[in-house]
Amino acid sequence: MSKPTRHESAIGHVTGRATYVDEQHPPQGQLSLYPVQAPHAHARILEIDAEVASAMPGVVAVLTAADIPGANNTGAIVHDEPVMPADFVSFHGQAVAWVVAESEAQAAAAAKAVRIHYAPLPAIVDVPAAVAANAFHLPPVKVERGDVVSGLANAPHRTHGELMIGGQDHFYLETQTCWAQVDSEGIVQVTASTQHPSETQHMVAHVLGIASHRVVCRCLRMGGGFGGKETQANPFATVAALAAWKTGRPARVKLHRALDMQLTGKRHPFFARFEVGFNDDGLILAARIDLIADGGWSVDLSPPVLMRAMVHVDNAYFIPQIEVTGRIAKTNLASNTAFRGFGGPQGMVVGEEIIDRVARFLGLPVDQVRERNFYREGEQPDRNQTHYGQPVVDNVLPELWAQLRTSSDYAARRTEIDAFNRQHPQVKRGLAITPVKFGISFNKTEYNQAGALVHIYIDGSVQLNHGGTEMGQGLHTKMLVVAAKTLGVAQSRLQIMVTSTDKVPNTSATAASSGSDLNGQALKAACETLKARMATVAAASLGGDANAVVFAHDRVFLNDRPDHSLAFEDVVRATYNARISLSATGYYRTPGLSWDPKLGRGHPFYYFAVGAAVCEVEVCAYTGVHRLLRADLLHDVGETMAEEIDRGQIEGGFVQGMGWLTNEELRWNAQGRLLTDAPSTYKIPTVGDVPIDFRVDLFRRSKPPSTNVIFHSKGVGEPPLMLAIAVREAIRDAVAAFGDARCVELAAPSTPEAIYNAIQKVRGG
Repeated sequence: MSKPTRHESAIGHVTGRATYVDEQHPPQGQLSLYPVQAPHAHARILEIDAEVASAMPGVVAVLTAADIPGANNTGAIVHDEPVMPADFVSFHGQAVAWVVAESEAQAAAAAKAVRIHYAPLPAIVDVPAAVAANAFHLPPVKVERGDVVSGLANAPHRTHGELMIGGQDHFYLETQTCWAQVDSEGIVQVTASTQHPSETQHMVAHVLGIASHRVVCRCLRMGGGFGGKETQANPFATVAALAAWKTGRPARVKLHRALDMQLTGKRHPFFARFEVGFNDDGLILAARIDLIADGGWSVDLSPPVLMRAMVHVDNAYFIPQIEVTGRIAKTNLASNTAFRGFGGPQGMVVGEEIIDRVARFLGLPVDQVRERNFYREGEQPDRNQTHYGQPVVDNVLPELWAQLRTSSDYAARRTEIDAFNRQHPQVKRGLAITPVKFGISFNKTEYNQAGALVHIYIDGSVQLNHGGTEMGQGLHTKMLVVAAKTLGVAQSRLQIMVTSTDKVPNTSATAASSGSDLNGQALKAACETLKARMATVAAASLGGDANAVVFAHDRVFLNDRPDHSLAFEDVVRATYNARISLSATGYYRTPGLSWDPKLGRGHPFYYFAVGAAVCEVEVCAYTGVHRLLRADLLHDVGETMAEEIDRGQIEGGFVQGMGWLTNEELRWNAQGRLLTDAPSTYKIPTVGDVPIDFRVDLFRRSKPPSTNVIFHSKGVGEPPLMLAIAVREAIRDAVAAFGDARCVELAAPSTPEAIYNAIQKVRGG
């Protein structure tokens, strides 16, 4: 298969020619919006006085909840998320009103002049306070298997613990942005930086009180999304559309970095409490796990995020008797949302915490305990079945694990590190190998569908439309591969169009690592339809059967007569002359999926992506600062469609996960104000944090995946992020070398302060 050597927009990215939403040529008379933010985390709104602001230079309008003609709500699952609050403020910095002005500077100046009177109310700004107040969004949910009570009671050993896992800001390069205008036909034209154009279309229509067919939502490309633009692009699109609707002029929203961080939700912080039973060999026999996700002020996507954490808490490990209970804390913070991995990373960190506790309790090598607990096919009955009832088929993890141990020289390095640590009392090195098993598909079964629209023009050029969005991850590049291979043409014939709801309707979000799987299959289906139509025409010219027609290398021929061929464009012209349509839609829905949320059982994933990482770190006892010396990553992407793209996703996902688990720390004050709302206070990884020795390889399979995935490839967007858990576990290994402890309590994120405190505790200080 042809593997493109570069991202389809690579030249545009490096030359600056690639256009993002707010880089378009502005339409004549475009207005800018700026929010009026609440200074309280929780308060009653008593009065909004915009008289002074409205009279300021350039101000066209001040929008409040009273201006919304439709429904004042953009809640994706629960209708609990007003675009602008009418009665109560629910988090510090919430946009209570939006000023619309001729320029952004004028809008920002007028926003300061809007006077809002509040009656402050008690606020809940963290999970412990929410638990104490019994403040939860929804009833608890549970996923379980076996008899956990007897399993724990009969286990030879038991231990317990708890862990607080911090959140993470998406920190996409392009902040939340939207342009909107009403055209001459009364159609609301929205161009948004959104991962879910269909939902953005629906929400704009919902808020304006009009039908969805009167809204068109387009997405040019995004400067990053990571889940932060799946639902949370919607409120900003609705506000821009409302401004355009009210004023009759084009309007834009473009958030500055601090505003973006203040107004948008993060990766959900999680609190976990667990009890585990195990035997002398470190085999886990039973576990009881409680997970509490910090949902923030509204529900957003918290239920499926929580559930994905609950069904990934096992990571790669078989636990015969297990009970996982989940709750969503209601706090007065920005509503937390989707983030690469969608709760899976938080659940897997808890799983690795449990494995480490078991190994250190018994004094066994942690990597040995990990391997002993793997899911395995063909050994014991049901040892390859998850706690939610799905078999782990096509499980190449044991083979991949063994290959990485060898290629990383794990055993020899373990010996060298132990020798190093004996000689250095104030500097220690740590080594860890961790696995990843991640389910691919949307939690919600109905989202696992996609559509496409393909036009072939009479000159032989091809236009491709699909419902996925390009956020830098290379989806469009892979779609070019799919179309080129299916039609048997050069990629130079193909043109990917801007994602738009008037071309492909009712699409799902580009998320859940399923963009290539879903859209690729839909695009392939459309191309196959067109190819079948053209094959009939070609067969008549070639003197053969349509089933024997082959499309390859821009030529069309019979499979037993490759020397006698027709040019692709000639077949296209002949098909047109025969009055046969050269336009086709394609549709795909993932087969075999099922999920019962009440029972917490089913077959929610089409397949599992697996990988493993070996990381080596060095830790300073004086400062708690760590250095990542080397990382070896081995990941299963099936049969890659675009190797450079897949490698980039693995590298980038790992670094982003490393940032979450080490230096990206979110802080709020007692009043609920976000303190880390800029690069100066919120530290994302830099080039200096990337491993000094960074080795990335794709697992070369002996046979293709058993599921019918697009050209035998596998989703690669989210799973590599969880390879970074090896960094945290390597830090824990280094901390353990400073003392002798059955338990190494290490906060997440493992900042220098957290590492220093862990070292002091291990040393008994």
